[in-house]
Amino acid sequence: MANKTTAEKLATIQKGYTVEGATIELGAAIVDGELHKEAQVRLPLAMMNRHGLVAGATGTGKTVTLHMMAEQLSAAGVPVFLADIKGDLSGLATAAAGSEKLKARTDSIGQAWAGKTFPVEFLALGGDGNGIPVRATITSFGPILLSRVMELNDTQESSLQLVFHFADKYNLELIDLKDLRAVIQFLTSDEGKDELEELGGLSKATAGVILRELVNLEAQGLERFFGEPEFDTAELLRTAPDGRGVITCLELPTLQTKPMLFSTFLMWLLADLFEDLPEAGDLDKPKLVFFLDEAHLLFNGASKAFLNAITTTVRLIRSKGVGIFFVTQTPKDVPADVLGQLANRIQHALRAFTPEDAKALKATVSTFPMSDYDLEETLTSAGIGEAVITVMNEKGAPTPVAHTRLRAPESVMGPSTEELIKSTVGGSALLAKYGTAVDNVSAYEKLTGKAAAPTGGAAPGEPPVPGTSGQPGPGQAGSGQPRSGQADVDAEARRIEEEILGRPSSRPAPDRGADTNAPARRAPAPAAPAGGGMVGDIAGALGGALGGGLKSMVRSLGTQLGRELLRGVFGTSSRRRR
Repeated sequence: MANKTTAEKLATIQKGYTVEGATIELGAAIVDGELHKEAQVRLPLAMMNRHGLVAGATGTGKTVTLHMMAEQLSAAGVPVFLADIKGDLSGLATAAAGSEKLKARTDSIGQAWAGKTFPVEFLALGGDGNGIPVRATITSFGPILLSRVMELNDTQESSLQLVFHFADKYNLELIDLKDLRAVIQFLTSDEGKDELEELGGLSKATAGVILRELVNLEAQGLERFFGEPEFDTAELLRTAPDGRGVITCLELPTLQTKPMLFSTFLMWLLADLFEDLPEAGDLDKPKLVFFLDEAHLLFNGASKAFLNAITTTVRLIRSKGVGIFFVTQTPKDVPADVLGQLANRIQHALRAFTPEDAKALKATVSTFPMSDYDLEETLTSAGIGEAVITVMNEKGAPTPVAHTRLRAPESVMGPSTEELIKSTVGGSALLAKYGTAVDNVSAYEKLTGKAAAPTGGAAPGEPPVPGTSGQPGPGQAGSGQPRSGQADVDAEARRIEEEILGRPSSRPAPDRGADTNAPARRAPAPAAPAGGGMVGDIAGALGGALGGGLKSMVRSLGTQLGRELLRGVFGTSSRRRR
């Protein structure tokens, strides 16, 4: 500690960061106030799937750090995902121009710098921006993540899970918001009241609250995000023809108006990758490195179920070759259970202007290993483009703490031109696949009878679907049109939309001309499940994890569990329409 000479401290760092395999070069160490380019600080490429944290106050260089890391990962053949919060990261597609100031900096840290471009794919949520539109279906998104976007409480979240169960059981495809709204309208109508009662934990009042929140989402324009064609997360794992990893850059021009959707969507991407990727074990380099910017948005106000799902995903996705780096201001933005799994730490400067800042500083220092630095002083005095680093070495042990001057990116530290972005998007192979939205037959068409083409009767051995073009089941009306109860709910949805938007609703007026004396159309009962055995044990375990009301529902599925409701840790579904 204080008794060590500068040479001894320097030797400790040099030994700690000597690596045999491929590495991400981070910069040169600063010891006793002096920069030493012979003491290079690096992160073993094979340890990138042990996850990490990039933290620091606003303006200290976090974005430039992940920019620099993304470049080297791409050069090493590792695909990268970045959320472009401020629009700066699109500069990865443009080579930087040198300058005397830049040369002096790179020479001082021993960096052989040259301007380069990198293979970048530009995406945009629902087409909100210049990138290729990214969409997800409601059924794939799942009830837990959707509850997060809708800001539902625990009771309402459980009720939404029951709505998903009903849709799964009757093969009512939840593709977009109007599909989910149609299912809820059916359950709260006169013709669906018996089904509502059978669900048990779902009341008409709670269903009405969920319906109102759906109308709110539609009024905010979020219906553009939910739909088809659904984005295939395998697109994130691509490499360019020259072997470099493709950097997928997600545009977020309206993040401030949709912060919950942004953070939840990133977890959907991770959850989908987790479900699809096979176990990989220890690899020489990760299959993908995922930078999750503005990480505090992910955890603010999160339910216990949501936090547990995040923790599980972070812990287990490592073995599938995916590394996650959380990017935020202080480590306290990340829950302890998640923070404990982040082996690689890049901590930029912190400010201590308030008592709360001072408390956060002490908490941050306590999370680092013992070191030769006075970390409170170092973290408050570090300059822009400097960070305190400790990572996992090739043997799985933490490296010595090193105050580091970081390397400079070789592409533009700022946005690329709009013309370049548009030309890149126009030339992308993904544009033909995802550029145009489609509206296939799904729950809305089946329940309202407005499908352009008949869906046919139920397949042998499969439960029939309410509202299909097959013969009506017991108690079914043959017209397939909404009855008065559903019309009332639809009218309420129109009223809510008009109240929110301050203008007449664009929804078609409900048809009240149907025969209100006709018997209520009911969803036929599904095939009787066979319970017990291993399936019963799985159902009990899953039900116990998600709550008592859902436990009863899960058990009722029996052998249909694996086929219809085996959703991932976030309630996401692998039964997706490509």
